[in-house]
Amino acid sequence: MKKFLLLSVAILFGLLSSASAQSLSPLGVWTNAEKKATFEIYKCGTKLCGKIVSLTVPNDASGKPKTDTQNPEPKLRTRPRLGMVFMNGFEYDESNKWDDGKIYDPETGKTYSCYMKMINANTMEVKGYIGFSLIGKSQTWTRVK
Repeated sequence: MKKFLLLSVAILFGLLSSASAQSLSPLGVWTNAEKKATFEIYKCGTKLCGKIVSLTVPNDASGKPKTDTQNPEPKLRTRPRLGMVFMNGFEYDESNKWDDGKIYDPETGKTYSCYMKMINANTMEVKGYIGFSLIGKSQTWTRVK
């Protein structure tokens, strides 16, 4: 009986620690270190996506709202940056990491493979890369709300 009780307690603690390991969520509104914009991470089907929800400088030099001028597809160059879905396809991997996503940089018109990893409840690492995740560019994002 003691062995059964100890086994039950061990399983319960294992489940609790497993649940707490997945308790950090990237859902919400974030900004990067440059604070040029805020981004909302949200559920899109069974995956996570991200869109631009505000820009510190929303207009270009002519006073018009910024558009996706660097997009390699000419027909998309007039779409507004504000509200643009620039992250998609993220699936939970392990240890508070969402992987297999794509991130689009509207300033360069380039798309990269990407992962998001929660550091704590209000901080996450976002890394864009080509090929292997060992080589790429990381940013630290801070939760706004």
